[in-house]
Amino acid sequence: MHLVILDGYTLNPGDLSWDALGKIAQITYHDRTPKDQIAARLAEADGVLTNKVPISAEVIAACPKLKYIGVTASGYNIIDLEAAKKHGVVVTNVPGYSTQSVAQTVFALLLEITHHVGAHSEAVHRGDWAGCADFSFSKFPLIELAELKLGIVGFGATGQAVGRIGHALGMEALVASRSKPTFDGFPYRLAEMADLFREADVISLHCPLTPATKGLVSWPLLQTMKRSAILINTARGPLLNEADVARALSEGVIAYAGLDVLSAEPPPADNPLLSAPNCFILPHVAWASFAARKRLMHETVENVRAFIEHKPRNVVG
Repeated sequence: MHLVILDGYTLNPGDLSWDALGKIAQITYHDRTPKDQIAARLAEADGVLTNKVPISAEVIAACPKLKYIGVTASGYNIIDLEAAKKHGVVVTNVPGYSTQSVAQTVFALLLEITHHVGAHSEAVHRGDWAGCADFSFSKFPLIELAELKLGIVGFGATGQAVGRIGHALGMEALVASRSKPTFDGFPYRLAEMADLFREADVISLHCPLTPATKGLVSWPLLQTMKRSAILINTARGPLLNEADVARALSEGVIAYAGLDVLSAEPPPADNPLLSAPNCFILPHVAWASFAARKRLMHETVENVRAFIEHKPRNVVG
């Protein structure tokens, strides 16, 4: 099997190995692939691995030898699934590999917002503590999480992992879910979306991006939130109406936002969230711990192996 890796640097910037994959397939490797070179690079390929390089209907039609698309991620919206099905191309993804890392990032953002660890450390190194008249000082109000209400939108594996950490910190969990969950790992209360946004002190998004959830967090919903509320998004950027969230932060409608994802990545310089106050933004790294990427590499190899053995696994579409 001739397998082309279109954007391998994303998964493996040099601290992992492709050797296991090389033992079961002939690999052509690329760190990155511009959109205008996708079809040319896949012209003779039997399969392709991609993280964020899109595989459109036009690319699939132009590559008749292509029979397998492996997405090295959980999300697979970059693939035209209808075209893949039409041309008999199997599409797989890797679910669940980053659950713990994403949950950890939710609280990395939340703890930075509530304790401003970075800003306080900078102040100490700047000499503010050495020159302080008191034994202690704080530059910002410090917020305790115990007894605050944690609103979890979407209650799959990651939402549940976030809830477990929140419960350990003494938070009360409210859950909005499309299905009625049977999870019993910690106490929580099911709530309608409108009620969750109105009641929660912290809201963490973990729902998929669908036509129904695109722009979910917009001005009408933001206006119902507590002025002290903290919004966390480590799921998908387009869940937010970014202009509305930036306005809510600027006008004090909500207190803080902690984001790992934006609607366009990398973001254009005029994205309103880049200049919004009290907005903490990470460059989409929640998934990218070494442990998570190691699991992702292993599962990617196993997906390819299963396809070669005519027993495909983690098939989507």
